[in-house]
Amino acid sequence: MTDWTRLARPSLRGLTPYHPGLTRDELKERLGLDHLEPLNWNEDLFGPPQEVLDAAAAELQNAAFYPERAYADFRDAAAAALGVPAECVIPAHGAQALIASLAAAFLEPGRTAVVPAVTYGLYAHVSTAVGARVVQAPMPGVDLDLAAIAARARSEDANVVWVCDPNNPTGSLIDPAAWAEFLADLPPDCVVVADEAYMDFADPAVRADRLRDVAEGRPVIVIRSFSKSFGLAGLRLGIGIADPAVARLLDVVQEPFNVNRAALAAGRAAASLGGFLDRRRAEVAEAREALREALAREGLVTHPSHANFVLVELGVDDRPVCDALLARGILVRPGTGLGLPGTARVTVAPAPLMGRVAAMIAEEVKRAK
Repeated sequence: MTDWTRLARPSLRGLTPYHPGLTRDELKERLGLDHLEPLNWNEDLFGPPQEVLDAAAAELQNAAFYPERAYADFRDAAAAALGVPAECVIPAHGAQALIASLAAAFLEPGRTAVVPAVTYGLYAHVSTAVGARVVQAPMPGVDLDLAAIAARARSEDANVVWVCDPNNPTGSLIDPAAWAEFLADLPPDCVVVADEAYMDFADPAVRADRLRDVAEGRPVIVIRSFSKSFGLAGLRLGIGIADPAVARLLDVVQEPFNVNRAALAAGRAAASLGGFLDRRRAEVAEAREALREALAREGLVTHPSHANFVLVELGVDDRPVCDALLARGILVRPGTGLGLPGTARVTVAPAPLMGRVAAMIAEEVKRAK
């Protein structure tokens, strides 16, 4: 028999696939549930705009043709919405595909990536897969410690630093002044990948302006997602915003026109919806605060969030609490698997559901004590 592990790249040995867990259908079948509230993957539970769905459906009549024109049209629409040159926009098959492509472009054996101790796990996974050395930067609390990240990047002569803002799974947002200091403290020739998948939920007045960093020539690459605020997780659509030279590099490692026609049409329609993001941001913020207030009334502490999820301190082992919630049809993400034992991450959904979920979390915490 062929030993495929031996023939594959040595950096893949010992790695397991990035696995988010059992599917919801598998969980419902295993537990005998008719319905399951999916509050574990930070999807947009408020739903995509109808105009976006209609655009995706209409594009299916062109399914026989490669999306070369649709690709360019989407890039132009996204660039216009962001106020950046079209050549700075890099469409991709979801933010996750961009993360993998960036690792392939900038990392290899002998190079080093720095990741915060608590953040999205895919950064370390793809960095290791391409053979790079991965170094964690400490976090004394739930906020990213930019000084510690920069210090670790300098001491390890890092080639890439991964930053998620707002950070997943904590929801914390980086202060713009701290971000400017961070960039100044990094070693020369260090690329910063800023994953802003949740940035649409943050108040524009308090965000770091990384599009300006790109325009001014700093070594910053920004990732945005259409999965969260526009509700297109099932279509897989993301973009990078970077110097045009980065787009040319990614063209070497990515497949040509790597986004399907339906996703491109949906993204083009989404980018053209003036005012939608402001409304969705307010809608999510209202439900997010309803969840935090309901949990506070139950005596549970939550952390301020600028994303579409809330991190709650349970004060007990999170695993039995989350298992008990699952048995009741509420699927939340246990903190143990995220590097934050004793917590749970709850995706924000419409406010009426948030009140019910808060009460159930409190009940299961009391049972666990």
